[in-house]
Amino acid sequence: MNRKPHLILVALLAAALVGVALLAVPSSPFHKGTTLGLDLQGGLEVTLQAVPPVGRALTKEDLDRSLAIMRDRVDRLGVAEPELRTQGDNQIVIDLPGIKNPGDAAKIIGKTAKLELFDLEADLTGPSIDAQGFANASDSLFSLLAGQQSKLEGKATSWYLFDKKKKLVAGPVAKRAGALGKHDGKVPAGFRLFGVPPKAVVVGCGIGEVVCPGVGVPPPGKNFFYLFKFTPEKGIPEMTGEDLKLSGTRADFDTQSNEPIVLMQFTNKGAKQFATITAREAQRGVAKFNFSGGQGDYRDYVQHFAIVLDREIKSFPSIDFKDYPNGIGGSNGAQITGIGSIKEAKDLALVLQTGALPVEFKTLQRTDISASLGKDSLQEAKKAALAGLIVVALFLLLFYRFLGLVAVIGLAIYSAFLYAAIMLFGVTLTLPGFAGLVLTLGVAADANVVVFERIKEESRAGKSVRAAIAAGYGKGFHTIIDANVVTAITALVLFAVATAGVKGFALMLLIGTAISLLTAIAATRAILGLLAGFAWFDNPRFMGASGQQGAKWLQIDFAGKRRLWFAIASAIVLLSAGSVAFKHLNLGIDFKGGTQVSFQTPKAVDLQTVRDQAARIGQGNAQIQGTGPATGDSYRGFQIRTESLAPDEQTALSRDLTQSFGQGDDLSISIKNVSASFGSQIAKSALFAVIFSLLMIVLYIAIRFEFKFALPVIVALLHDVIITVGIYALLGREVTTSTVAAVLTVLGFSIYDTIIIFDRIRENIPLMRRASFRVITNVSLWETIRRSLATTFITLLPILSLLLFGGETLKDFAFALMIGIASGAYSSIFIAAPLLCWWKEREPEYARRKDAHGLDGVTSVGGVLEAAEELAADQPTPEILPGPPQALLEQAGDVAAGAASKRERRRQRRSSRPHGRAR
Repeated sequence: MNRKPHLILVALLAAALVGVALLAVPSSPFHKGTTLGLDLQGGLEVTLQAVPPVGRALTKEDLDRSLAIMRDRVDRLGVAEPELRTQGDNQIVIDLPGIKNPGDAAKIIGKTAKLELFDLEADLTGPSIDAQGFANASDSLFSLLAGQQSKLEGKATSWYLFDKKKKLVAGPVAKRAGALGKHDGKVPAGFRLFGVPPKAVVVGCGIGEVVCPGVGVPPPGKNFFYLFKFTPEKGIPEMTGEDLKLSGTRADFDTQSNEPIVLMQFTNKGAKQFATITAREAQRGVAKFNFSGGQGDYRDYVQHFAIVLDREIKSFPSIDFKDYPNGIGGSNGAQITGIGSIKEAKDLALVLQTGALPVEFKTLQRTDISASLGKDSLQEAKKAALAGLIVVALFLLLFYRFLGLVAVIGLAIYSAFLYAAIMLFGVTLTLPGFAGLVLTLGVAADANVVVFERIKEESRAGKSVRAAIAAGYGKGFHTIIDANVVTAITALVLFAVATAGVKGFALMLLIGTAISLLTAIAATRAILGLLAGFAWFDNPRFMGASGQQGAKWLQIDFAGKRRLWFAIASAIVLLSAGSVAFKHLNLGIDFKGGTQVSFQTPKAVDLQTVRDQAARIGQGNAQIQGTGPATGDSYRGFQIRTESLAPDEQTALSRDLTQSFGQGDDLSISIKNVSASFGSQIAKSALFAVIFSLLMIVLYIAIRFEFKFALPVIVALLHDVIITVGIYALLGREVTTSTVAAVLTVLGFSIYDTIIIFDRIRENIPLMRRASFRVITNVSLWETIRRSLATTFITLLPILSLLLFGGETLKDFAFALMIGIASGAYSSIFIAAPLLCWWKEREPEYARRKDAHGLDGVTSVGGVLEAAEELAADQPTPEILPGPPQALLEQAGDVAAGAASKRERRRQRRSSRPHGRAR
């Protein structure tokens, strides 16, 4: 036997594993770490929806510019590896893993880009302008506002709340009560509440800016504050973003100096206003210079035009009264010079462009996860993954002996390659992603089970172990491809329509499915091919390739008793449908909208204590329940569900819960807020995903088999989905996006067993040319039932590890999967195959066979075999397909197939005898 191809493949696998090791070792120059999602390291996720001004449609350009400005804001927050992306045609999703103050970040990134242009020296007021008319920056917001409280006159533009250390804890907010948040309308002891005088606003400058008025280059990490006049009715600020044109406002280079500049274009109104303001500034600059005696550098007296975005000074270009004594006419636009770099020019141009087309955003979904909760979730996910790997490996070793050992080696190779793929492709690992990773352990093992069961069949037919292995891989290949393609279809659909968290699960399932094909078909085959030729290798018992086809009690008349199976299934489906109709589904906030707070306390707390404390902090009407293990009526985990809370309210609630039940930062807390409109969108996407998955699966089955094979598949899948959903309704379990992901996964795994059976039926049809379809169906089921049950069991093993060792999210996901896959095992054997038989028997060809053979009343395996033997003498030998079908033919009892099997064996014995004599 030629081992060279297998040796080359094993060498390539070994080289690839060395590469994986280099990626994994931290000290290696090739090392790439894994990226954890915010649910595993804590952080903030926000989904924002653009709301264009009335009468104007939202454009892709609007969304792209908004995304760019938000990315700039996030960069200024200093978040490591943030992720910002558009979703659909009007949404932006922002993930900020590891952020320490998610509430503050949510305020910053979600604010509408509001552009204002002030006449700097004329509009500065109070302590922000000195006696000579120069800008005077304050490095303390507390100090700036403290001296202004006598000017409030009972009114304020906005309010700020400071703690005992003069640190800002709330503001700016429009109303006094809003600044006090959950403090019962009273200023806490030692705190100070300051208002901004009427007709004034606070404008900042500092972190991330190049220069600031009155400061020059600001020190790193330092902010400065100014008090500006604010009387829109009197034209202050003098201009806004509405006065700028989008077209023509851009970064460029000066044609003479080749320095970066920013070009601005104005509307007709804006051009006139700009000319008026700059003329006034030029005249004021001349007057100040002349008043000083006209000595010194005139540039010390030029006036400035402040460009302010979201109350932060982005630039304050000067108006050179020497070059422009009458100001700058705005009809041909204007340019800002003296910019340090092209990047600075592009950033400033972006500010101007965004301000020219202000787009408001509303929060559709917000999730805050504490770092401690993320750490706990990561440990639980790792434990579930390790447990899943161990139980799958033990199953393979127990049932397949040496073949199982080879499969475990293949599983180890699979795990290494999957780890490498995660690092190389920069996959962000999320909690649902870990669930997908654990589930793919079952996918990887299933492929080996399909092949190994086929090897056993070939070995029982009398082949050597080496020949059985070759035939097993050859005949199992198409079945594996069909089953995994269907799994990939559901993963692709899920990835296309799901929310961000579930996308991680879909991506891991897709990557794992692809790699499992490589390891099952190539890696384990190469190892076995390399070992072929050793004497011990050809021992069926040692190889785990011996044993009977299956227990006799499994060889029942599946097709003949279809009315019984259909009645059982119908009763369960009706019960499930009734549960949904009368008890209804317990839809989570993912679908209904609202705010859900999940937290874990350092030690068990009585449920009533939590309810009492929730009432004291304004959540008396919320639904509160304990989660996880209970000690009497005490829990460590709790969940609060209430109506949607505003961002400030969410931040305050998180702070209050930490103060009440945590120890500093020890409280593990997650806050998820979903708007009702976003919940409706998720529900529609989920329904679309299920329907589209069904259609794609039907199309694939119709192409690979024939259309009549697709109808039983649809019925079986609907059976599985209805039962899964019905049990959720019956038990009152919460339905989340993870539940939808589980249902879609069930579609893929449910059809796995169905394809194994249908593939054998398709294989048996040309071999059993005289048999009725009932016989073909039963024989096919008898031959594949071990394999179907084994693949179901091995898929359930990693799911069981999720159920036992995963966190609450993973347990909910695993529960739905267990129900769906168990239901899928029933529907594949007792619904799909008998239903296909019932339909095919109505075809004229199979109707004649049923009548001719008189098998309609035979309901036992013995009766089928006896009737088949009586017809043996009259059967012509059917055409033999490539590859000796002994296992199939001997176990089937079909007359024609049996005759072909005997003739094939006689031919092999003759071919092994010496031909002639040696002389």
